[in-house]
Amino acid sequence: VQLQASGGGSVQAGGSLRLSCSASTRIFSSHFMGWFRQAPGKEREFVAGIRWGTASTTYADSVKGRFTISKNGPENTVYLHMTSLKPEDTAVYYCARANGLSTREREYYVWGQGTQVTVSS
Repeated sequence: VQLQASGGGSVQAGGSLRLSCSASTRIFSSHFMGWFRQAPGKEREFVAGIRWGTASTTYADSVKGRFTISKNGPENTVYLHMTSLKPEDTAVYYCARANGLSTREREYYVWGQGTQVTVSS
């Protein structure tokens, strides 16, 4: 399976972007799709996740109320809609797949290539 992330770009603070992540094969109901990000000089961190079967979601505290994760089941695509962007949201964003609900990087075993998001003040 391959994950293809897209939608990154450069925006001003307060702006919005929508990231997409398409899977090359079917995503099953037991899978958990997550978005992570890595800023320069920092460790990769969990941003948001969605359980494919139930569409239940979880978010990092830093993005709650600003970011929304959603899915298109038939298209095997997961989205991250980001609003009220801040300069500290600048990072490379990755999508990934885990076998179950997790916010821990090591439990994700399929990763996309990353897409750059840059937020200027």
